[in-house]
Amino acid sequence: MPAKDDMPSTLKRSPKKAQETYVKTRDHAVEEYGDGERAHRTAFASLKHSFEKSGDHWEPKDKKGPSDAKAAGGRGTKAKTAGGVDANASKKHLMDQAKKLEISGRSRMTKDQLVDAIQKANARSTRKARGK
Repeated sequence: MPAKDDMPSTLKRSPKKAQETYVKTRDHAVEEYGDGERAHRTAFASLKHSFEKSGDHWEPKDKKGPSDAKAAGGRGTKAKTAGGVDANASKKHLMDQAKKLEISGRSRMTKDQLVDAIQKANARSTRKARGK
């Protein structure tokens, strides 16, 4: 099944470049690995090198590169993913994201706490958008 027909809702609300990155990578991954979870994970891994999740959609990152320890370590790593949050970004960037998402208590949070809070806020925004 072409990736465009099976695109996640968060990508449908994202810039065209994010959609194209996902579709191109997933289509290629389907040719390589077959249609399934591995193709989907490969497409998201590619997407997270150039985009980060912000609320219910994806936005371009200021600097390309792996977004978390899982992306940096590759398929074999036991590290956890940050779910689209650019955990490698500066604390200032994470604070700006938290402010945009209206996360309370952000000024007292550590960088890891900000990543977790942003991840939860993104999940809430996505659930809310899907419920519309």
